[in-house]
Amino acid sequence: MTILIIITFAALAVGMIVPTRWGLWGFIAAAALIFTAQVAINTSQGFAEASISDSIQLYFNGDFFAYLGYNAKITYRAFAGPLLVLAGLMIYRLGRLSQTKA
Repeated sequence: MTILIIITFAALAVGMIVPTRWGLWGFIAAAALIFTAQVAINTSQGFAEASISDSIQLYFNGDFFAYLGYNAKITYRAFAGPLLVLAGLMIYRLGRLSQTKA
């Protein structure tokens, strides 16, 4: 849960930093960056409170790519909150930008 809160605040920070002129491509790049960071954090923690090497050997039969895939799936399921924060902030900023141009 702590990681989810940290990643959500990171999404908020990245959403404020991304230049509005990048538009959709900036949003996609920011979402990819945050997702990759969250996968890396989940992968580095191991599975079921075991070390990474024990996790790979015991739970995934030595297959590192299965371990990465599992962590990507876990991250995909937990990524809705940070993605909504990032999208909401980007929509707000782009909407405000279009109002000032009109």
